[in-house]
Amino acid sequence: MPQLSRRIGRAKPSAIMQIAEKAKRLKAEGRDVISFSIGVPNFLPGEHVYQAAREALDNDSGQYGSNRGGDAMLEAFLGHLDGLGLTGYTKANLATGIGAKQVLFNLAEALLDDGDTIAFPTPYWTSYLDIAEIVDAKVMLLPCPPEQDYKLTPAQLDEALAKKPRVLLFNNPSNPTGMVYTKDEISALADVIAKYPDTWVITDDIYNKMVFDGVGYHNFVHVRPELRDRVIFVDSLSKTYGMPGWRVGFMAGPEEVAKAIVTLNSNHITSLPEITTAAAAAALAGPQDVPREKCAEFQAKRDQVMDVLAGIDGVVCPRPQGAFYVFPDISCAFGRTHGPSGKTIGNDVEFCSVLLEAKAVACVPGSAFGEPRSMRISYTCPTPQLMPGMERIREFFNELS
Repeated sequence: MPQLSRRIGRAKPSAIMQIAEKAKRLKAEGRDVISFSIGVPNFLPGEHVYQAAREALDNDSGQYGSNRGGDAMLEAFLGHLDGLGLTGYTKANLATGIGAKQVLFNLAEALLDDGDTIAFPTPYWTSYLDIAEIVDAKVMLLPCPPEQDYKLTPAQLDEALAKKPRVLLFNNPSNPTGMVYTKDEISALADVIAKYPDTWVITDDIYNKMVFDGVGYHNFVHVRPELRDRVIFVDSLSKTYGMPGWRVGFMAGPEEVAKAIVTLNSNHITSLPEITTAAAAAALAGPQDVPREKCAEFQAKRDQVMDVLAGIDGVVCPRPQGAFYVFPDISCAFGRTHGPSGKTIGNDVEFCSVLLEAKAVACVPGSAFGEPRSMRISYTCPTPQLMPGMERIREFFNELS
């Protein structure tokens, strides 16, 4: 029979979704499963978003939309950029996609030829590696272990960019670690980037509104405006507005890059649906009380999770200041045996598997993100589940010998 392409052989199913599916099966069997696995915000947008969608439905034209994105949505996104201090962009600098993931995939297709190199820090969001492999790019991993707070150093970046990768992919705030770069840290990295003009820089900053402790959101363009010619900013409605299912992603960058993404859209998706576009415009331009409230709520949840982890001997966890994840180093459990189940834990995958089976708590192994000493806890579950879930994790560690 005919064979599938070599490209599809490089595609892998999401490790995060595999954990989620196992948790779903256990729940269907009657287990009281608490899921810390999927990075969904678990809240809904404000009523004004739904009202905009209803009005768009009532006035549906039934026509194709713009390959770039609807005017009202693009204007709203420009206003959002201005609020972030990313000024001076026009609609010609923008493009949209079916979520930030599709925007990133399109950027990989637009910026990378077969065999080109893309560099990004480890830990990384799982899809970075998957997308790079599908487009047949070489990957340069820049290890950022917990000992350096999961953050890229200027020296590391200098060494990497000296090898002239075509693309640097940078994530701030970080999924999976929740770490946020300070203004001084961004400035030091931007100084390095300025030395290497042959590398595109993608900043995947979809958690830019979820920053805690007054640290603030900072971008390379803030501190080095001349980098605007090769920095591409990626954003999404999913996390900030509780709209992951609406699938709206954005980019802002050089006109030639935006034009390339628009061309790819004309071949891939044509356009976003009108109803989705209207909802997106309302989310960006309308009242921002829901995102502000949820940011404060997530900061409080972060504190609760960190308090529990601080009381577990051997667990090390740099303090996250954004997104809704913590990423503890759980390697102190490796080589130990879980008493009630009798199972010995050899690595992060086995740790998360035994934890799920024994305590019905779902977390994602750190190896899915390139850091096998750790695991990701997404603390967006309903508040009444948070502390019971964390107590189960504490009990699990206490049962190791």
